[in-house]
Amino acid sequence: MSTDAPEHNQAQSIIVIHPGSQYLRMGRASDVNPVRLLHAIARRRKPGGKVHRDSWLPRTVETTREVVQEMERCRLQISHALQSAVQSDGQRRYATPPQQIAAFNKRSQPETVPDTLAAWEDEASFADVLIGEEVLKLNPNGGHYNLHFPIRRGELNTHDGVGGSLSSVMTDLQAIWEYVLQRKLHIDPGKLARYRAVLVIPDIYNRAHLGEFMTLLLKRIGFGCCFLVQDHVAATFGAGLGYACVVDVGDQKTSVSCVEDGISHPNTRVRFDHGGADVTQVFYWLLKKCAFPYHECDDRNPLDACLLQQLKEEFGHVNLDTCGSLEKRFVVHQPQMPKRNYTLQVADETMIAPLALFHTELLTITGANRAAPKTQKPASSQSHPEDCFDAEYLRETGRRNKENLEQSATEPGALASAENPDDDIGVDGLAEQERDNKNNDRDYWLGVPGGQLVGLDQAIVQSIERCPSDELKRKMYGCVLLVGGGMKFAGIGRWLQNKLSQKMPPAFRSEQSIVTSPKDMDPEMTSWKGAAIMSCLESAEELWLTETEWARYGLRVLREKAVFMW
Repeated sequence: MSTDAPEHNQAQSIIVIHPGSQYLRMGRASDVNPVRLLHAIARRRKPGGKVHRDSWLPRTVETTREVVQEMERCRLQISHALQSAVQSDGQRRYATPPQQIAAFNKRSQPETVPDTLAAWEDEASFADVLIGEEVLKLNPNGGHYNLHFPIRRGELNTHDGVGGSLSSVMTDLQAIWEYVLQRKLHIDPGKLARYRAVLVIPDIYNRAHLGEFMTLLLKRIGFGCCFLVQDHVAATFGAGLGYACVVDVGDQKTSVSCVEDGISHPNTRVRFDHGGADVTQVFYWLLKKCAFPYHECDDRNPLDACLLQQLKEEFGHVNLDTCGSLEKRFVVHQPQMPKRNYTLQVADETMIAPLALFHTELLTITGANRAAPKTQKPASSQSHPEDCFDAEYLRETGRRNKENLEQSATEPGALASAENPDDDIGVDGLAEQERDNKNNDRDYWLGVPGGQLVGLDQAIVQSIERCPSDELKRKMYGCVLLVGGGMKFAGIGRWLQNKLSQKMPPAFRSEQSIVTSPKDMDPEMTSWKGAAIMSCLESAEELWLTETEWARYGLRVLREKAVFMW
């Protein structure tokens, strides 16, 4: 018997869960890759019930003249920058005029494959609840189901509509996660108490929501024990790095923070409400500008949205050696349509769309460039009734202790040491933390007049510059880790490296390094893999929280045992 058999058996009983805005990744810690499932659920609508359908891609704003002018200015700026760049052999790049591309695409006619017309399936035969890719079977005009994505923009998708309450969102998460456990991982619900769960949470978190997640895992689903780990911390474990400035671009959000020795520094954390799905809308806008031949395409149709995302991922790149026009082919096959093969020409559009992450004026198409960035809320603004040692409690008890000491100091025989009471340290520490958090104002991340968000390169520089020491800054500039599924474009790492070298302090430029696919791993899986590795470490035994501990102590036990600063 091999010596690692006990660890392997332990890994088989650990379930690692990484929920995202578009996809859920769940699997045993012993698995090479997790199950990857569309993180969506459709519920049959009651007769006369209210309608709610979460959009697949972010909604586009009304294209007023100002919006179009702003985007067109940015497109021309990027286009001129690309034309002035040089290829790896030193030659200048050249570009095909957009008019020439558009002329070809206007002449392009689809090739229709005969006898491929199919109808939508009868929704009356469907189950009352559809999960994952099953929701793609639904006719967008059918009107019998409500569609929900439990997580949007990196947070729980609470809203005022049907199914938007916190309890409804948690019920949807429970239904999806139990579906994967039973149907994909083939785990008997009655045996879940023998399994442990690791949940990957956002680097910027809501403390109340963490409590909901713990209750979901331990009480409602019924795992024997669990612990939580931040996605950026898990990413460093997955990449095998002791420290890194982690840049996570997902479908709906982009987040940056500096991680060292398993700790994400709170002041360096920032999250922007844009991601790969916003880049998809930019790409669609560019395709329409060059006469996209699939005229019936509708970004509100889930099947067309999936097609646009697929085209962005297949065509998008930042390879300066690719010049001129390229012929691309794609297939459209949907119910009530015969199968059609399209041919189109594209040029620098395939490079301009990915660069929207650096030139956020292009994100005007979804309005995401105007959304205020998120930073970690201080503990004092996230007080919770179950947490009896939160900032409010410490402040009040510290104040009472100070008043009692001051009162006793005026009485005869008061101790001389009362002039420097240790009990006031908690209050001073809180005051210092409050000052830090005031300095951590979100406006710091708005670097362009008019409220325009900074680009990704500038956000990385600002995050690293918030590190407490020059030595730590040097380490972070020396290791920038790119993860997530929204930035998987060939050549994007080199582009980011060039942009960073222009903006970072000169003293650190020799240290610069970008890690795009550590250990030849899909960057979409890095955080999941890191959480799996972390859960099998010997030191992780101290982290597990049982249902009994959670029922008895609640959030207090998270404060004591969480692997992140509470």
